Amino acid sequence: MLSGAVRARRPPSPPPSHHQPVPRFPPKEGHLDADERRAAASLGYGPTRKSGYVPGGYNITPGEWKLLIVLVVIASAVRLFRISKPDSVVFDEVHFGKFASRYIKTRYFVDVHPPLAKLLITLAAFVSGYHGHFDFAEIGKLYENTPYVAMRMVPATLGIATIPLAYLTLRGLDCRATTALLASLFLIFENALLTQSRHILLDSPAYKHAPFTNRWWSWLALTGLSLGAVVSSKWVGLFTIATVGFETIRQLWTLLGNLRVPPKLWIKHFYARAICLILIPIVFYMAMFQIHFLVLENSGEGDGFMSAEFQHTLGGHGMADTNADVALGSKVTIRHVNTQGGYLHSHSHNYPGGSQQQQVTLYPHLDENNGWRIINATQDNHPETDWLDLPELVYIEAGSRIKLRHIITEKNMHSHDYRPPVSEVDFQNEVSAYGMAGFAGDMNDDWIVEIERGSKNDPVSSRRVRTLGTKFRLRHALTGCYLFSHKVKLPSWGYEQQEVTCNKNAARPNSLWMIESSDHPKLPPNAPKVNYPKMSFFDKFLELQQVMWQTNAGLTDRHTFDSRPSSWPRLLRGINFWVKDHRQIYLIGNPMIWWLSSAAIAGYVAVRGLLILRAQRGYRDFENTKVVKYDTLCGFLFMGWGFHYFPFFLMGRQLFLHHYLPALYFAILLLCAVFDFLTSTLRPRWRLQIAAVLAILAIWNFSIFSPLSYGNPWTKEQCHNAQWLKTWDFSWLYDYSQYTGSILATPQKSSAAAAPLATIGGEPDGRGAIVVEDNLGQAPNMQQAQVEGTAVNPGKAEPGRDIFAPHPQPDIKSEDMGIPPPVADDEPKAISSVGAASSSSEDTQKHDEKTAETPGGETSLASAATKENTPSSSSSDDSLSSKATESAAPSPEVAKAKVQGPLDAEQAEADEVRQELFPDANE
Repeated sequence: MLSGAVRARRPPSPPPSHHQPVPRFPPKEGHLDADERRAAASLGYGPTRKSGYVPGGYNITPGEWKLLIVLVVIASAVRLFRISKPDSVVFDEVHFGKFASRYIKTRYFVDVHPPLAKLLITLAAFVSGYHGHFDFAEIGKLYENTPYVAMRMVPATLGIATIPLAYLTLRGLDCRATTALLASLFLIFENALLTQSRHILLDSPAYKHAPFTNRWWSWLALTGLSLGAVVSSKWVGLFTIATVGFETIRQLWTLLGNLRVPPKLWIKHFYARAICLILIPIVFYMAMFQIHFLVLENSGEGDGFMSAEFQHTLGGHGMADTNADVALGSKVTIRHVNTQGGYLHSHSHNYPGGSQQQQVTLYPHLDENNGWRIINATQDNHPETDWLDLPELVYIEAGSRIKLRHIITEKNMHSHDYRPPVSEVDFQNEVSAYGMAGFAGDMNDDWIVEIERGSKNDPVSSRRVRTLGTKFRLRHALTGCYLFSHKVKLPSWGYEQQEVTCNKNAARPNSLWMIESSDHPKLPPNAPKVNYPKMSFFDKFLELQQVMWQTNAGLTDRHTFDSRPSSWPRLLRGINFWVKDHRQIYLIGNPMIWWLSSAAIAGYVAVRGLLILRAQRGYRDFENTKVVKYDTLCGFLFMGWGFHYFPFFLMGRQLFLHHYLPALYFAILLLCAVFDFLTSTLRPRWRLQIAAVLAILAIWNFSIFSPLSYGNPWTKEQCHNAQWLKTWDFSWLYDYSQYTGSILATPQKSSAAAAPLATIGGEPDGRGAIVVEDNLGQAPNMQQAQVEGTAVNPGKAEPGRDIFAPHPQPDIKSEDMGIPPPVADDEPKAISSVGAASSSSEDTQKHDEKTAETPGGETSLASAATKENTPSSSSSDDSLSSKATESAAPSPEVAKAKVQGPLDAEQAEADEVRQELFPDANE
């Protein structure tokens, strides 16, 4: 009983387990919560689509690698098709081909662009057996014994490389494969990029991995090398560096706000980016210039743009040690300090006007005509030889009164009250060489030495003139003007040497001179010697950068096919590269791609502005991870476009449509990023179909303009059908000579001579006199007068200006140049012309024709029009007057014979004035 009443104890509970309970809905691998997804989106990362795929990284499948290979094959076929045609010089091959020749001949030259792209083109030419003998003289010149195809292959290969680069860039920015494929096809079939990458030109040419891994360091270092390469080809690469730099600053700023990143780790990130993205590009850039200096070791056409110290580092320009002391009787060479124009020079050719005495110029090269002897101006007997009888040397000090006697021609440097041949202003006097052997000269030969400063290393040079150490001025004793020179060239009769004047209001830097070499028979052998200091690489590098910068900013001359940045996104005008046999190479973009990319830029700006306004009103659009991702992606590409586009508005230099091509690359990527956003909610099949339609339309547009890219023959009807805009000035021509019309060039403020003016009316008891441009006073067989910079000839291709190119110096003696005879005052004139220059001299006409054909962008359009449209006979004022009266009321035959084409603005204005003044002139 008792035992039955006792309850048995339960066995003890099992010990607690360490295993956590399995959640009902376990998170997927790689899951990010809302805050983590928003932070990733702000860095450009998108949501994960596959397990094991790092957001934002490359998720390239084997099928995509095969697709990339197919894209490269298509790009190669498009870029290399008929690359050997034309077999003549095209556009700026005039310049860059010459640079390759100078590299091979090791002759120093200067260009406004860094050397990497030119070195690659030269390497291709050298490996192909080129010896630098072809001169690349002008557009259209047939290649002879020149591996031009190998040279064109360099930019073509780099152009092909942009296709996989664009694909991988968009995939790295977490865009879909369809989007990257569409961007690649757009770049392949973009006509402007194709045209630019098929010739000997320079314009063809991400790191989202776990930080501080070997792969991360590799990508970061390769990014730095890429930045160094792009800026070593063209300074436009600075805009690419700015794009990457701002993105890097944004990333560092985001890391700084991440409290999970300790300060030491942030500093490590900073130094890693500073080394790879700043130091590596700088070292690479400087290394390219070191190669440039090592190859160009000899004197060449670019010497005159560098300092005397720089020039003497080149072979053939070295100078032996020279005497430091300068005294009466010293034989010296005198160099201008500021302009690098060269040596004070004279030769046995006279000015065609003014005093008609012997010319005094600046000449940039060593020559025996650079030698002068310093003689005493205070003696009246025979100062040219009296210095030999002096008991001791008389050194040249501040206040010394001297004459400079030209040793070869035995004439004294002279100035008087005649205006200079070019700078015809009242405060400047002509400087000439005057006298003869045995003639002591007059007081107009006297100059007073004023020492400006001496060398820090030579205290004596501040008290008296010392070779290379003393900078001094020469003041004319009678008129008080200073010996002066500036960057103004004399015409062909002065062999385009630099003008020397005597300036009463001389800018101090342009009136400074120095003695470069000195020799005196009475100086002992152990007299002090001096020479130029040896320049280090850094000194040469910095000087060349300064010359490139100043010259680039000074390229303000207008070109026939230049354009302004405001017209580039709208594709208003292209560039004529080459014309022959009804074939033309004309740089024009694919209109569909070009205009869609511009629309994408405008659309992004509008949407971003709307989002900012909505955020101000309290909407939380930027908390949406999709919005943040695409805003970050499109914002980066828009920043790249802006950095490569807006700086050109600040430049007053000569600009072309091809300057927009780097910005166009970013615009196309932005267009495809917008496509990725707009199709993000569609099924993959629909997205692919839309991309296929866009690609087919792009290829159709490409086919329409492909004859202009390849230089293929096409019919006149095809040409006219392709002119969708009136400003597209390509044409169906056999050669340059078939074009006789004119069209408008880019408007600009020009310092060129004004157009000829004509006075209409003013008769007694008649209409009042009105002065208009003389667009009507032309002979019936003459076309509209063309003023430089306002009218162009689209049939004539001309290269961009190379300011460093040597100017041709024809062998013309100045005394043979005829001076136009004055017109008698009593000759009757129906129309009084103002500013119209008559060229009655046959030699002058030949010179004008030669100037019209000179490459380099300095072509005189007025002389070109005279060459093509004007008969060789001279036009006197009488004939001009009579023909102007006839042309005021043109006959129907003349009107019918006039070439149909775009109407010039000056002609339209003159026609309007004529209709108002003479309404019944055409009846």
